[in-house]
Amino acid sequence: MEKKDSFVLRHLAELQPELWWLDADPLEPAPHPALIGDIGADLCVVGAGYTGLWTALLAKERDPDRVVVVVEQYETGAGASGRNGGFCSSSLTHGFTNGMRRFAKEMPVIERLGRENLDEIEATVRRYNIQCDWERTGELQVAIAPWQFENMAEEARLRNEMGDHVVVLTREEVQARIHSPLYEGALYDADGTALVDPARLVWGLEKACQSLGVRIFENSKVDWLEDVDDAVRVHVPYGAVTAAHVALATNVFPSLIRKARKYVVPVFDYEIVTEPLSDEQLESIGWAGREGVADSGNQFHYYRLTEDRSILWGGYDAIYNFRGKVQRNYEFNAETFATLASHFLKTFPQLAGIKFTHGWGGAIDTCTRFSPFWGTSHRGKVAYVMGFTGLGVASTRFGAQTMLDLLEGVETERTQLAMVRKKPLPFPPEPLRWLFIRFTQWSIKRADNNEGQRNLWLRFLDVIGLGFDS
Repeated sequence: MEKKDSFVLRHLAELQPELWWLDADPLEPAPHPALIGDIGADLCVVGAGYTGLWTALLAKERDPDRVVVVVEQYETGAGASGRNGGFCSSSLTHGFTNGMRRFAKEMPVIERLGRENLDEIEATVRRYNIQCDWERTGELQVAIAPWQFENMAEEARLRNEMGDHVVVLTREEVQARIHSPLYEGALYDADGTALVDPARLVWGLEKACQSLGVRIFENSKVDWLEDVDDAVRVHVPYGAVTAAHVALATNVFPSLIRKARKYVVPVFDYEIVTEPLSDEQLESIGWAGREGVADSGNQFHYYRLTEDRSILWGGYDAIYNFRGKVQRNYEFNAETFATLASHFLKTFPQLAGIKFTHGWGGAIDTCTRFSPFWGTSHRGKVAYVMGFTGLGVASTRFGAQTMLDLLEGVETERTQLAMVRKKPLPFPPEPLRWLFIRFTQWSIKRADNNEGQRNLWLRFLDVIGLGFDS
């Protein structure tokens, strides 16, 4: 680091490379055994994150007599589900603007389904008494440069016509809510986002599944799928599950359906957390509404207050490693932590001197349209969903519902969507993939530094339907 950064680095002196959500939490459940031997099931779910647990829970709610088994290669919530920022958004398309670019004709339906999905998650949290610090705070999309504020009024108009409840806030109005010298204005969505403790949500879904009779096996990595007449045998190191249907909820990890792998790349995202704010520190920034916040740049930050008044601050850097490698040592990135701390102190200079206590990262399953896609294989006996691109806390439930529709062979409002029927454009093979992603990221950063002006490369991607903007 350069000497001029020493002021920022002092704030990181006590940072631990640990996942804050898991730090001595008394609600963390006991581990599950590995699968030993052969068993049968009506439905086998591969993966015990949000997608897998929602699939298992919804399957049992649809048919309580259905035998459902979940197999997980590590432990429940070990991937993105246990390490995200806890933004539970109604958006199914990684934001309204992204959805309009790709599914404009369907957006009124998609927006309604997204609102219904969020309401149903809240009902589930209450029904099963899931202690996940659920707060329906809404979200502020803040502009930190004038060009980011220009199209907010039009977005608000379109969204409100489709049933959302958003308002545009002036510079003075947004700064009255949260005191930052950077804010130029904001779009406030009053009820489209809830904040949760993501690890506790995973554990609550796990407990709910068990209460309905779902069997969960951990440390049972699936090696391969075998097609056996009217079933599929799911092979793990010490046994197998023979099931009529299989739902793949592996997301960022290499899909068991090889042809699906070309649609997803793992991109690492990082977060840091401050010590709890004192009364004086909290008063200096306001934030009485405890809204979730995201800024409006192509490279953007997201941040929120936790239950104990710490600030979780993440985003901006999105790092793709050559050949899509996902390794534990990639979860801790000192340079990115310093970048995040620097941007935090520019946003809240009145908090200079605060300590950051935790920092971590995790891989996001990113696809070229930034929103989930579905598919089936093994003559319809296997279904998968992936590509949530970091906005999956809520949309994984919708993804799970749709997977079950596909496995059951029923036509629903969900399965009729082009969003469900069509796949994104695949990424090119390496080394073109690495070059494609790195040049696109360079172009996006350049656009942020040039009042949002997109260069020829980004405009070309817009024309062919990729339209990268984060």
